Amino acid sequence: MGFQQGLSGLNAASRNLDVIGHNIANANTTGFKGSRAEFADLVASSMGVASGQNNGMGVEVAAVSQQFTQGNITATGNSMDLAINGNGFFKVKLPSGQDAYTRAGNFQLDKNGDVRTNGGAQVMGFEVDPTTGIASTTTVPLSFPLGAPIAAKETTSITATFNLDARAKDAAGIAAQVGPPVVAAVPATPRSTYGTSVDVYDSEGVATPVQLYFMKTANANEWGVYTTLDETAQPTGSPPYTITFDDNGKITGPAATAPDTGFGVRMTDIMPTNNANLTAAINSTGTPAGVFLDLSAVSQFGTAFAVSDLKQDGYTAGNLTSINIGNDGSIMASYSNGVTRAEAQVALASFRNPQGLTPIGGNNWVETVDSGASMLGKPGSGSFGTLRSGALEDSNVDLTAELVGMMTAQRAYQANAQTIKTQDQVLSTIVNLR
Repeated sequence: MGFQQGLSGLNAASRNLDVIGHNIANANTTGFKGSRAEFADLVASSMGVASGQNNGMGVEVAAVSQQFTQGNITATGNSMDLAINGNGFFKVKLPSGQDAYTRAGNFQLDKNGDVRTNGGAQVMGFEVDPTTGIASTTTVPLSFPLGAPIAAKETTSITATFNLDARAKDAAGIAAQVGPPVVAAVPATPRSTYGTSVDVYDSEGVATPVQLYFMKTANANEWGVYTTLDETAQPTGSPPYTITFDDNGKITGPAATAPDTGFGVRMTDIMPTNNANLTAAINSTGTPAGVFLDLSAVSQFGTAFAVSDLKQDGYTAGNLTSINIGNDGSIMASYSNGVTRAEAQVALASFRNPQGLTPIGGNNWVETVDSGASMLGKPGSGSFGTLRSGALEDSNVDLTAELVGMMTAQRAYQANAQTIKTQDQVLSTIVNLR
């Protein structure tokens, strides 16, 4: 028996206690992943020694292995908190500019609207085109316009869903006939009888109300479309349009022309009357000009006139009011002008060998040759886990197991110290021989 074996045992047990102490200290750290000390024996070998006769030299800590098991997910109610349920890491950019990865999703908005970790790292994600809703494939720091409003959007189309009463008579009225047959007089129908309105927006976000009126013509299943109560005005559009239906109440015209689809009227006579600084028609920058009135969902049944839905695609400028994040990482921003749209999508990264990542503190890891390069993707796609908004992933440290392991390591330390004490007694006996 030599001192080397006992000394190596003391060093290994001490290192094990360091690892256990680190785990216990981070039992409440969001997204923390515990580690364990893994040991290997030391053997002194020499040429010509028979197999199995090598001298044992003690123990060494072969590795401190990180354990990337899933931690419990705890609801917090904070919309900026995110938890990963499954595989993946959040990608962040440290203040130094270095890329890092974390499981801690306790994010916040800074004064500039940037999404950051508690350590000041910027959270990375994919940009989303607000028009198409398509996310990019390259990551950028997530940021929102806190200081300035989003720009206004000019109205390009109005979508209408309503029913025109199939029992309506010619709006011009019908004169009485004494017969035969006798026909009672039908008074003219005021243009305002079948009407509705909607605000549209010019390029500067100034709203102008648009009145829409529908008048039954003398032809069966035919209605004229107007934007004014002026009785001398012709049906709106260029050329003037009318709505036609078949005998089942289904719309048959007017058919839209490219690039518009379905049935509808492109109104070129809408002017931004509430904005003295503009003289051009709304959608003056569009091709073609005018606002398309989509009538594809209009019907003609024998029930009272009723508007089910009337919406347009323009809006005025608006400030950010709230942010919500979906399970797929989509960041939905709500603005004071009533617009809610996807602004970005949180990016996740995965590695072939997560245990090869190097921890650098602050709940962050960096990639190494052993971990392999990061593979980026969207939450819920492929092998990537999903996100849960308003929740955080707890540390995966099992405190009970760590306390039991600490007692075991303590006993191992005491036992190795005893081997050194025993060896000292043996040497003392030899020295005192006479």
